[in-house]
Amino acid sequence: MKKLILLLAISCMAFVSCNSAKNDNTNTTMLQGEWELNYISGPRIAFQGLYPDEKPTVNFDLKTDLVSGNTGCNRFSGKLDVVGNKINFKNDNMALTKRYCSGEGESVYLSTLQKIDSYSISEDGKTLSFIMGEVEMMRFVKK
Repeated sequence: MKKLILLLAISCMAFVSCNSAKNDNTNTTMLQGEWELNYISGPRIAFQGLYPDEKPTVNFDLKTDLVSGNTGCNRFSGKLDVVGNKINFKNDNMALTKRYCSGEGESVYLSTLQKIDSYSISEDGKTLSFIMGEVEMMRFVKK
């Protein structure tokens, strides 16, 4: 009887563990592709004033574990650091092009990105939110 209970307990733990990993993987899979910024928290300048020519983007390539994008002026790329819904852009190996950018848009985008510690994706898969603590700091739409 003890062996049966032990076997049942191990089976339940394995099932819950596999199901939990599946849920994290499904959410991570939804990151794949290019997203365009449509909201950023903090600046006193209107969104259109920050990014008059080109909206920032972020692109996730899950096959190569890379993240890249555009700051509204320069391009960036680096290794993707994501586990479940936790994400980290504080990677020292992030590369950034260095052309001249007028305005504050790029610095606002990059400094806000450094604060992000998690993300969420809407049920329809069309909206990506970058979160600091419990506050939505950036919102993107799927391109």
